[in-house]
Amino acid sequence: MKIRSSEITMSAVNKKQYPSEGVPEIALAGRSNVGKSSVINGLLNRKNFARTSSTPGKTRTINFYLINNEFYFVDLPGYGYARVSKTEKEKWGSIMERYLEDREELCAILLLVDVRHEPTADDKMMYDWIKYFGYNCVVVATKADKISRGQYQKHISAIRKKLEMPKEEKVIVTSSSKKIGIDELWDEIVSQYEEHGYTITYGE
Repeated sequence: MKIRSSEITMSAVNKKQYPSEGVPEIALAGRSNVGKSSVINGLLNRKNFARTSSTPGKTRTINFYLINNEFYFVDLPGYGYARVSKTEKEKWGSIMERYLEDREELCAILLLVDVRHEPTADDKMMYDWIKYFGYNCVVVATKADKISRGQYQKHISAIRKKLEMPKEEKVIVTSSSKKIGIDELWDEIVSQYEEHGYTITYGE
């Protein structure tokens, strides 16, 4: 994918702040520190484009990144940080539910999990939530550079079992720092947009 332009257009906490021009979206969800910003930066081949929080679990906005003036990456608030209070967790839940419950532009959600570990109860809850609202879910296993290639299948199997994934759903193994799986992830992103009737150009 050739990136001609990328910009953060807004950070939103309610529907009135969402983009309204009907541009298609793919969202990224995952635990705090799973590497959502790194994946976005890796996809765009930029080091410090996506926002990161200096305090894990404190980002409570939905960030919209407009790519090539064609589509959005939507960075959802991270979850599962142990030091976040019950009130903060409830706030996170309400922000997420408002976005997911009726977002026509949303084509699919990339659920990021750390390839080294079994998905947590929060990951399972997020996966079930995505399915409940009827969106396509692509599981992205991050930080693949931390394990050997020979261990990939073992860890993929553990992820599938924990999330109770059907066979037709994909797990894409990635490492932003080593560029592992980035091309495959781009192919999947374009495929998800096309499945929903949008044409995304590779810009070559």
